[in-house]
Amino acid sequence: MNLLLISNSTNAGEPYLKYPIEEIKKTLAGVTEVVFIPYAAVTFSYDEYERKVQERFNEIGIKVSSVHHALNKRNFVRHAQAIVIGGGNTFALLKKMQEEDLLDTIFRRVKAGTPYVGWSAGSNVTCPTICTTNDMPIVQPSSFRAIGLVPFQINPHYLDANPEGHAGETREQRILEYLEANRSRYVVGLREGCMLRVTEDSIELIGKRPMRIFKKGMQTYEVNAGDDISFLIKRTK
Repeated sequence: MNLLLISNSTNAGEPYLKYPIEEIKKTLAGVTEVVFIPYAAVTFSYDEYERKVQERFNEIGIKVSSVHHALNKRNFVRHAQAIVIGGGNTFALLKKMQEEDLLDTIFRRVKAGTPYVGWSAGSNVTCPTICTTNDMPIVQPSSFRAIGLVPFQINPHYLDANPEGHAGETREQRILEYLEANRSRYVVGLREGCMLRVTEDSIELIGKRPMRIFKKGMQTYEVNAGDDISFLIKRTK
């Protein structure tokens, strides 16, 4: 496998997809065209999303072809040089991929070596489920089951505290609630500006900020780029 799982598309004050573009280029080395899945877009069109990603991918000489143009979407994905899934609403993304019967096709292609790049919702759907997304469930997928390319859960855009004056639950409290119901699962809090590079037998944190590790019965702690986090890709039930 060759996955790049990015927390967020854009750092504050920077252009869209600017900070991860060099890591995207490394992941897509030798690729001339990617299949883009734009289904997380809600308040703008799939055509707009495709154009937006293409503008950045022009810098690395790669054509972006969105799956929504294809008549046979599964066949389109089967022949992809690489697969890219953008951020937006995770529930909308998963529901549409389920309706188009793309989950298993993507799983098989990526397991066979097809490079994969995802950010935000596009990282969420590589997990066993989408249960650690931050998004509002604006639509109802047939289930929360996602692609399952990695055996742990990701919480993108992870924040340590709530805004001043807000007395609701913190992100950490929500993750701990998830772990009460899913006691064998690891959850990683992936802060903005950070990403994970995953292969079949290795995983690497990329970025200047630490990543938070959660698991039921274990003290929550932080890891930094260069730390050994290989335990995350050891399959658990």
